[in-house]
Amino acid sequence: MPLPTAQFEDTLNQLANLLCEQFPEQFSAGFQTANPNSSAILQSIAMSDFVTDVFRKQPHFLAECWLNLPNITDCENYSTKLGSLLYHVENEELLNQALRQFRNREIAKLSICQSLNLGTVEEIFIRLSQLAESLIIAARDWLYQQACQEMGTPVDENGTPQQLYILGMGKLGGFELNFSSDIDLIFTYPHNGETVGARRCVNNQKFFTRLGQRLINALDQFTSDGFVYRTDMRLRPFGDNGALALSFAAMETYYQEQGRDWERYAMIKGRILGAQSDDPHVKTLHQMLRPFVYRRYIDFSVIQSLRDMKGKIEREVRRRGLVDNIKLGAGGIREVEFIVQVFQLIRGGREAKLQQHELLKLLPEIAHLQLISAEQRQDLQNAYLFLRRTENVLQAINDKQTQLLPTDELDRQRLVSAMATFTQWDENHQPVTIHYNIANWDEFYAMLQMHQQKVRSVFNALIGDDNETEENHEDSEWADFLDSDFNHEDLLFAISKMGVSDEELDDIDHLLSQFRNTLANRSIGARGRDVLAQLMPNLFAKIFAHAQYRQLLPRMLNIIEKIVSRTTYLELLFENPQVLSLLMELCAQSQMIAEQVAQHPILLDELIYSKPLFNPPPFTQYADELQQYLLRLPDDDEEQYINALRQFKQTILLRVAAADILGALPVMKVSDHLTYLAEAMINAVVNLAWQQVTARFGVPEHLQANEKGFLVISYGKLGGIELGYKSDLDLVCLYEAADSWTVGGKKQIDTHQFYLRLTQKIISIFSMNTSAGILYEVDMRLRPSGEAGILCSSIQAFEQYQLNEAWTWEKQALVRSRAVYGSARLRQSYEQLRQGILATPRDLKQLKTDVREMREKMYQHLANPHSEKFDIKTDHGGITDIEFIAQYLVLANAPQNPDLAYWSDNVRIFDVMASNNVIEYDTAERLKACYTSLRNHIHHLNLLGLPSIVEAEEFAEVRSFIDEIWRQFLV
Repeated sequence: MPLPTAQFEDTLNQLANLLCEQFPEQFSAGFQTANPNSSAILQSIAMSDFVTDVFRKQPHFLAECWLNLPNITDCENYSTKLGSLLYHVENEELLNQALRQFRNREIAKLSICQSLNLGTVEEIFIRLSQLAESLIIAARDWLYQQACQEMGTPVDENGTPQQLYILGMGKLGGFELNFSSDIDLIFTYPHNGETVGARRCVNNQKFFTRLGQRLINALDQFTSDGFVYRTDMRLRPFGDNGALALSFAAMETYYQEQGRDWERYAMIKGRILGAQSDDPHVKTLHQMLRPFVYRRYIDFSVIQSLRDMKGKIEREVRRRGLVDNIKLGAGGIREVEFIVQVFQLIRGGREAKLQQHELLKLLPEIAHLQLISAEQRQDLQNAYLFLRRTENVLQAINDKQTQLLPTDELDRQRLVSAMATFTQWDENHQPVTIHYNIANWDEFYAMLQMHQQKVRSVFNALIGDDNETEENHEDSEWADFLDSDFNHEDLLFAISKMGVSDEELDDIDHLLSQFRNTLANRSIGARGRDVLAQLMPNLFAKIFAHAQYRQLLPRMLNIIEKIVSRTTYLELLFENPQVLSLLMELCAQSQMIAEQVAQHPILLDELIYSKPLFNPPPFTQYADELQQYLLRLPDDDEEQYINALRQFKQTILLRVAAADILGALPVMKVSDHLTYLAEAMINAVVNLAWQQVTARFGVPEHLQANEKGFLVISYGKLGGIELGYKSDLDLVCLYEAADSWTVGGKKQIDTHQFYLRLTQKIISIFSMNTSAGILYEVDMRLRPSGEAGILCSSIQAFEQYQLNEAWTWEKQALVRSRAVYGSARLRQSYEQLRQGILATPRDLKQLKTDVREMREKMYQHLANPHSEKFDIKTDHGGITDIEFIAQYLVLANAPQNPDLAYWSDNVRIFDVMASNNVIEYDTAERLKACYTSLRNHIHHLNLLGLPSIVEAEEFAEVRSFIDEIWRQFLV
């Protein structure tokens, strides 16, 4: 219920009693009765808790007001008063105190004037603006002198002293400040240079940056005396990430090259504070900024931009739940400002009278140009003054920046009392009293709505979107995510609307906050920013609708970060929803794919034509496909050739992984594709290395035409045709021995040195880290004598080593070896050599001991130490145990069953063992099933970017079976 008038009078009496208790000397009961100002003072105090607080902290000020009630004519000459006040201030602590106490006293005076209708609505916000300007300039001038004593005086190249110029933006620039407004400032200075007159000079930018920081601190810091003004510097070039102070030249370059539409709107009210008419730099700054704000031509493009800005504000109102917001709501103060701004921006370049800052001076000019009717002008003016009066009364209550109508009954009664009668200027600039028939809250609210409806009507007629539908009001919570004023509360609101659990809220909040900060530091062109602004709401909607959004979100954000300055890729994702959906699905299932796409955005092109992902081509075509890919390149561009190899690998890897995720390839086929891809790469690398080495040293003279006499042997997963996504290549290089020299090169070397150089070049090409990454990690430690051995051996030396010197573990490794490069003759020669070594009779007891001891050493060094976890690859009952079982059975049985030495992959080895009765058929089938299931799980963990470790119970049955087979054959 509205607070009755009698209850309001009771409140006044309570305040009178409170004053008597707190200030007995200034406000005794008898003195109250005798003083004609008592009721006025009581009324002003009843209207503002802030005024009461100022009186409490400065009782001498109460006494002053008690004897001489403030008048609007007392609220001027702020600069002169501050000059006298600060003349004797000796340090920044006293400066802060003086500024705050002065500000509070003067705002309290203006609050009293407002409460008692001793000034018009226009006079109040003009005086508030003049007060702020005086405080800012006085603080700047005092701090400037101190800074010059410390750092010297900043001068230009001619030795002319430089000053800090301050642009007051928003309501401060338009002489329309509220009681508790933030102030938006931009700092600039005329020229670069250095300071003079100090022991250590600094450059001008450093000087003015430090001065700006001190000024902000003097105004913004909260002390026991409160603050002067909350200071916002985000309107400066580059926002929070830009320099605090820029030279005129740097400012001009920014606005010419990067200035955005919203910065044009903001700069309309940009006014140089404390400007002196005879200061040439003031004129220069005006001339520099005017072309950015006001176009020479009639600029209708701003209408849609203003619609977009208004839509953004309406989304903000909904997002923050701002009910009854007199500034941002429909028909509010901001809409009146937009109406005026649209005409300034459209016609201001041709109509100099529209190049003003004050809204109330602009409305008559707009009407005079017949851009709005006289009735519309009057409706807008009356509504604006009513709304601004309401806003100022609200903010004067407790020095709080608010535009929300109160829910507290006392504050409602205060507002009703203030809005029933007030004064404003007529057309002749004379005060006139306005009487509204308002006796209670309902009547006030009805009057407010009437004014808002008139504003909305004009706004819709001039700026409203004819195509606007109800759907437009259902904008995404993320629509303004990239805007600088989308604050942390907005972010939390948007996250909460996505159904995120409380446990995940902090992590997602941190992730998105970091992402916003990262984007703020990136240089994004206007076109790219527009596309990104349209892409992100749709992207967030899709991400949070996905079951695996927790994993998907950081992966997709990482990709966006990497492509944010490459507008073409942003447009690809925005214009092709199917590509975005496919990318998200792949990234949800695979950390590896997400990382690859982020590192190499060119892979996004592969998603446009998705047919190969669902129906991958035969892996046997990779060599031919690579050859065709390389034929497009210039013959003499080695760097481009090496990068092309990496790009081809990444493309095929993406296709294979996508086909794996989409269910188009079983695990065995995945390994086939990855294996043949690696072989195609090895073939290309060896050929490239051969060209480079022979160009310098020529060709070994014993070779026939088109021969190389060179073999590359693969071990491990490549040798076993079981390559994984993250497997490295275990290689050994061999050559045909011949005591000869090279011929046809710039320098002659012997054959052994030639093949050594060739091997070194191969490793170098594989390992070279380019912008496209490395090709493969190459491990050569399985060569004869390991790291102590020579890098490349002859085939004959390799055979002698294997027969006479190799350890048992080296023969185990030989089981999973095969030739992956070389002529058919050399490959056949190696295969015969391998089978002969594997089929050599050996001491079975010693073999069993050697295999078991080697496995134990590996377990001690590689197994995971946590009993509740299981490393699929290295722990007991894992892949390594299966491989050791296969290798032991081959070495133990190949002398009697040569067929066992033919295959290098475990699955077919088990098949041959079963057909030769080395193990039972059921055992072989189960070993194969265990092996493929473990490998399949590692594949998927690789895709997710996870280590090969799972919960211990996950493969308990498999481990139990493998342990049983181990004990059967190796214990």
